[in-house]
Amino acid sequence: MKKKRRMNHIPRINILFLSIFLLFSCLIVRLGYIQILNGEVFADQLDLVRERMIQTDVPRGLIFDRYGNIVVNNEVEMSVTYMMPSIQTNPTSIIKIAETLASFIIVDPSKVTERDKKDFILLMMEEKEREKLISKEERSKADSPAGLYRLEVEALTDDHLNTISERELHIIAIFREMIQGSIDTPQRIKRNLTNAEVHAISEILDQLPGIDIQLDSSRSYPYGDSFRGFLGNVNMIPNEKIRSYLARGYERNEIVGVSYLEEQYEGVLKGIKAVTSHEEYGEVQSFSEKGGQRGDDLSLSIDMELQQRLENIIENEMDSGKNSFIQDRSAYAVVMNPRTGEILAMAGFLDAFDRENSSRSDHVGVVNKAFEMGSSVKAASVLTGFHEGVTAPGTKFNDRTIYLPGTPPKGTWNKTGFGWIDDRYALEQSSNVYMFEIGMRLANCYYAGPNQTCGWTGETIGEAYNTVRNSFSQFGLGAETGIDLPTSFNGMQGSNTNGGKLLDLMIGQYDTYTTLQLAQYIATIANDGYRMKLNLVTEIREPVAGAILRKVEPSVLNRIEMTDEHIRRTQEGLRRVVTHGNAAARFSDIPQYQVAGKTGTAQVTVGIQEGEKTTVINGETQTFVGYAPFDNPEIAFAVVVPHAKLDIHGARQGMAQHIARDATKAYFELKESRTGLSK
Repeated sequence: MKKKRRMNHIPRINILFLSIFLLFSCLIVRLGYIQILNGEVFADQLDLVRERMIQTDVPRGLIFDRYGNIVVNNEVEMSVTYMMPSIQTNPTSIIKIAETLASFIIVDPSKVTERDKKDFILLMMEEKEREKLISKEERSKADSPAGLYRLEVEALTDDHLNTISERELHIIAIFREMIQGSIDTPQRIKRNLTNAEVHAISEILDQLPGIDIQLDSSRSYPYGDSFRGFLGNVNMIPNEKIRSYLARGYERNEIVGVSYLEEQYEGVLKGIKAVTSHEEYGEVQSFSEKGGQRGDDLSLSIDMELQQRLENIIENEMDSGKNSFIQDRSAYAVVMNPRTGEILAMAGFLDAFDRENSSRSDHVGVVNKAFEMGSSVKAASVLTGFHEGVTAPGTKFNDRTIYLPGTPPKGTWNKTGFGWIDDRYALEQSSNVYMFEIGMRLANCYYAGPNQTCGWTGETIGEAYNTVRNSFSQFGLGAETGIDLPTSFNGMQGSNTNGGKLLDLMIGQYDTYTTLQLAQYIATIANDGYRMKLNLVTEIREPVAGAILRKVEPSVLNRIEMTDEHIRRTQEGLRRVVTHGNAAARFSDIPQYQVAGKTGTAQVTVGIQEGEKTTVINGETQTFVGYAPFDNPEIAFAVVVPHAKLDIHGARQGMAQHIARDATKAYFELKESRTGLSK
């Protein structure tokens, strides 16, 4: 048998290595040709090629109310801008441009800092003057040019700062704006130029490198102050958010939404910038443009006509009760759709005794100010008792004054008590004692008589606090409402957890809640136990054409744990408040709207400072929550009137009820006038 000859691959490997060697040799020769023999030629050619990409802002999206009325618009204005060139520029040349501009425009110098002034002084100093600022020994200790500059800045005194004239201060203000921007990006120096300013600058533009007059836009508000606080503001990116915005592709000098809806929907409203590419090769230039698109539009749930009526209703009631407040006059109200969570109107009024401006609007107080809400939360207390099994529909308690060891006597507003009453009557007449009995039983306390121990302990009281607060949060009291705003307040929990404060919690006189939370609470009951996410924006639309990009559908946050039977029983109690209880008189003129609701008052004390003396005055926070119509609710509402005087001091009573009644009338009157409109 013949032996197989073993193959030898060495020649093939040698050929492969030789090929690689020859290829690398060619590459090295080519690089040598480019870099050594013709390096200067190619570098000169590269210098001839310049490409700039300039981004131009576009108008922000518009904001409409639920009926298509423009709430936030854009107004055309002219701005003067400066574009930092891509090649390094001497700061003194920028100052010269600022000096020229200072003859035609004035930029607010209030933002000029001490460091800005010192930087300006050092830039304007002769080299010999700067050398005198610090000794040679100190200079030698500087570890870098930056370290040396820091020493020079520190060496400047108030005498140096005092040499700055008013004109120089305006120059610094302009210079400060010019250097805020990025390379090849227009930086606004001043917005909303007058015609005279535009004309003057335009005539000398050829003497001002980098300066341009650009068409710009600013926000305008057709409804003035109405709902204004919630719309938010636009401004330069706040310093504390610079890194976040840069990471998202923004430039330092961009105008962004900085509060409320403008901030919440920044990504929707900002639009797509226009881009202009400018390429130069020697004397040959080419341009290409990519058009931008203004931001997408928002459609709100707000009915601006109802909003304006609500604001007028509040203001009229505040004027009627001008002398009914301990110090500041204020009131807050929300009207919403309990089925969808859409906010139809929400307004706040504040006439502070020491206010410095003419506006009396405090709309955002609806979401960021919290108060003890008093008896208006009692429906949650009754439902908590039902769910925990300490009461049942029809359970009766004896309404009389309760005396517990270490706790002040606790009773109902009716000093003689109501006697034996059930849950519906307790809501109708706003019995405190009925709610106390629920709270005591939750803590294993069964009241037997004056000053007798009832069986509760620190542990059972603590468990009762947790039970009540967890239950209340299912309605939205003390919890996130889900509203589409960047900031809102969730109220505060009292820190003392003794038995007496537990009873206060049951009648709404311990933890604090916002007016918006109060509205979500009553809306949850009106909606048969379903707590809806609150929202202000219902649709996001394309600009111009208006095609819907996103529709915000109603969203259920949770369903309260109580049974349908328990919810219906509590709803009946709320209806009786308006038909037979302490709200009957004030709602008697609108029986056709079938309102259900609950009154509330919470005791407050306010300290009035007069010189070194503080006078404590007792007062109350008036509240009212409700919904209508009873059988098929279209609206739910909450009204809070804080820090009113007591009626013994001649204060106007029922202010919250008046506002709630008139808001209900306004809603249904508008509905009737809009025949055929279903929104």
